[in-house]
Amino acid sequence: MGIINTFFYDTYALYEIIEGNPNYKIYTKNVGMIITKLNLMELYYGLLIKYDKKIAEKYYNELLIYIAEFNDETLKKAMQFKAMNKKKKLSYIDCLGYVKALEMGIKFLTGDIQFRDIPNVEYVK
Repeated sequence: MGIINTFFYDTYALYEIIEGNPNYKIYTKNVGMIITKLNLMELYYGLLIKYDKKIAEKYYNELLIYIAEFNDETLKKAMQFKAMNKKKKLSYIDCLGYVKALEMGIKFLTGDIQFRDIPNVEYVK
């Protein structure tokens, strides 16, 4: 069976998959994954702190193939989105990922509560 859907995975979703959250199991097979290097940076740091360099390196290297580049216009749109939603206190990296997902026509996969009621989000806890 081939890829059914493609999602932009925020760092929260990546952690949940690595930690074995059963609610994320359906996002591990036959699903396309997109991330940015900034998500990978955030994940690497978190894994380095929680586990060790070996684990952080393992996931960094495995996930490199899913990187999508972004340009200046995407960055500007992300900061406009962040400004429009400043009361939600969204992270810079999540805003960039969300806008990248919109540009690519795919859903933003997250469990971050701040995104729960935002359109084009696949919210999974």
